[in-house]
Amino acid sequence: MFRVTIRGKFDGIDEEGRAAVLAAHDTAFTEAGTFTHDGTVSAFTFRCQVPAGPDDGEHEATGRAVAALEAYGVPYRVLKVAVTDMRDIRIRRKGGR
Repeated sequence: MFRVTIRGKFDGIDEEGRAAVLAAHDTAFTEAGTFTHDGTVSAFTFRCQVPAGPDDGEHEATGRAVAALEAYGVPYRVLKVAVTDMRDIRIRRKGGR
């Protein structure tokens, strides 16, 4: 599983696009993706959770996240992309087991 965060700016978003973004407003990572945005809905952070195949890397995860973002049909410019491979995350449990 990958978690992809895309930061960007909307590029001439219309009222229909604004409504789609407002409906997908959340801070959770989901496969469809969610938005957080500034008060004017001009800058955004898009969070997307992408399933990982055994040979998948950051490039494949980024492509799937961008496809999820494009599914909203809003014009945008990407400023920054961050990818976290959740397979690399280790949980340290308390209690010394």
